[in-house]
Amino acid sequence: MNDDHDHVNGDPAPGGGRRRRIGILLFDGVEELDAVGPWEVLSAWTRQHPEDGWDAFCLSSDGRPVRGAKTLVLGAHHSIDDAPAMDVLVHPGGPGTRPMLHDRGHLDWVRRQRASVPLMTSVCTGSLVYAAAGLLVGRRATTHWASLNTLSELDPTVVTDVSSRFVDDGDLITSAGVSAGIDMALHLVARLTDVERSRKVRREIQYDPLPPF
Repeated sequence: MNDDHDHVNGDPAPGGGRRRRIGILLFDGVEELDAVGPWEVLSAWTRQHPEDGWDAFCLSSDGRPVRGAKTLVLGAHHSIDDAPAMDVLVHPGGPGTRPMLHDRGHLDWVRRQRASVPLMTSVCTGSLVYAAAGLLVGRRATTHWASLNTLSELDPTVVTDVSSRFVDDGDLITSAGVSAGIDMALHLVARLTDVERSRKVRREIQYDPLPPF
């Protein structure tokens, strides 16, 4: 591990206490921006404002690089087994989530995280995995627009939000497709610190979308 992630190992936060950690899950077939979008936001925040006491890292099943949906190779800092305790988990989406819906091992892992991680978040079809694991029973949630029906089929009790970029339902935050994960991550910064910090991060990464079409 390089020096950029020394704090991930549990160095004290400024003012004492354990530094808190956000883990972003990587897997083969992950939609690249689902992971890299939140990473850009959260890494910019934690690296440029370490005084806030948070760190971010990526984890994969075995700690090895994964191949994204569009063939980008993404590296992880930890395996699932050696990753430090998380305070927030980000579960991205992508075609790689489809086999996860029937992967008992992965669904059991997700349930274990629910028992120990205070805040679970997802991007795009990551929420389908949460639904398959039984995490969204009776909860408000969203996903990629093309998978909204699938979300309802997986768990008819989900209160599906078809219009929001992200849905904050307390200890669960789900976001819509791909780029919506950036909005969710900025909301996360505001929630974990304050709105002004999130505004600074947004400006630092020059996120000011003005679609040409």
